[in-house]
Amino acid sequence: MKKQRLSEKIAEKLERMIADGSLTPGDRLPAERALSEEFGVSRPSLREAIQKLISKGLLFTRPGGGTFVKTTIATNFNDPMLAMFRENPEYRFDVLEIRHALEGNAAYYAALRATDEDKEKIRSNYDKMIAVHGSEDPMDEARADSAFHLSIVEASHNLVLLHVMRGLFELLQNSISHNLDKLYTLPRTFAPLSAQHKALMEAVVEGRPEDARCAAQNHLAFVEDKIKEIDADEARKIRSLQYTQVLGDQS
Repeated sequence: MKKQRLSEKIAEKLERMIADGSLTPGDRLPAERALSEEFGVSRPSLREAIQKLISKGLLFTRPGGGTFVKTTIATNFNDPMLAMFRENPEYRFDVLEIRHALEGNAAYYAALRATDEDKEKIRSNYDKMIAVHGSEDPMDEARADSAFHLSIVEASHNLVLLHVMRGLFELLQNSISHNLDKLYTLPRTFAPLSAQHKALMEAVVEGRPEDARCAAQNHLAFVEDKIKEIDADEARKIRSLQYTQVLGDQS
């Protein structure tokens, strides 16, 4: 029983590290020996704790590659729902709405609570995002964009908000990828998007909460407006093509 209780305590400690952002999605756990020494526990107890978290869907292993924090933490969104969102692009506006509701407040609290380490991570993710703008692989851009926004959520140190946004990580990436695909069909969108991201990053790292909230909300409003503009233009082109085909059939 003593060993069982110890493994549960270790599992709880690892869970807290995942919840508070000390261990982030995709992170590899330290080597078993180093982690057991850090926690002051035996390696069998540590292994048992890790297995518990694997069973809960928080960790996974790669043969010969170690143990990692899952990129997508389990939430109430089941796989059929995620598949539905991915396969029906019109749901991107629902995603933008939930991002509007969550990310403005996340940016506000991040500006109030971000540590020096948080700020460095936000700057680093911003630089990586800018570096892959215009990439041939839209998912590379989407991953970098998602990582930037999630680093701001992590800096809010709101564990519920962080859990929800991490759970939406895959959906967020797919939505951003689709949005970027659309936005880059318009001329002169790269500059405003970059300026918006920069304004958001600076407001957070400089500790300006209201400016950070506004920057996040303005960015998402811009994205939504531009996508609606593109959709309306595409609908006009389809109607025009259909009209031309009707005229051709009548002649």
